[in-house]
Amino acid sequence: MTSGADAKPILVGAVVGPHGVRGEVKIKSFTERAKDVAAYGPVSDESGKRRFAVRVRGEVRGLVVARLEGIENRNAAEALKGLRLYVERSALGAKPKNRSKGAETWFHADLVGLAVEDTKGAKLGTVKGLANYGAGDIVEVDTGNGPSLLFPFTKKVVPVVDVEGGRIVIDPPVEVEAKDDGTDG
Repeated sequence: MTSGADAKPILVGAVVGPHGVRGEVKIKSFTERAKDVAAYGPVSDESGKRRFAVRVRGEVRGLVVARLEGIENRNAAEALKGLRLYVERSALGAKPKNRSKGAETWFHADLVGLAVEDTKGAKLGTVKGLANYGAGDIVEVDTGNGPSLLFPFTKKVVPVVDVEGGRIVIDPPVEVEAKDDGTDG
């Protein structure tokens, strides 16, 4: 991969195993539309040393079935199991604009590492990652001392995303903790 601020590789998928006997693989795609795992040109391993052109053949059970250039049989496909697939940041195009200016989407990779502060300006930590476990996006905040904080990634809880300014603002929701007696409190 290239050097520079925008050169950090962007994870677009991971090989979860072979598909059939002719070298096709199943890929868990991390792109908005699953088949877009092949839309940004060749993919590589994280180091950029191994590169593959990807040709999507279809989808099965939420996974993309694809042919990776140079992989010709099941044994070669099996050897790639667990391989994380990256593209260069520049392949994704222009960075989305800030939510405060009307945009509603960002590349997750552009949010990781941003400073996190509350609505009063107090530093909470940095964005460690984003995930979606089925009920909506969650932003994980590394506090630097102890366990991470998890917040819903909604406009109400995260009213400001300022990628250019290097920060997001979180308005933490009121927490409800379960008491030892099983009641909320």
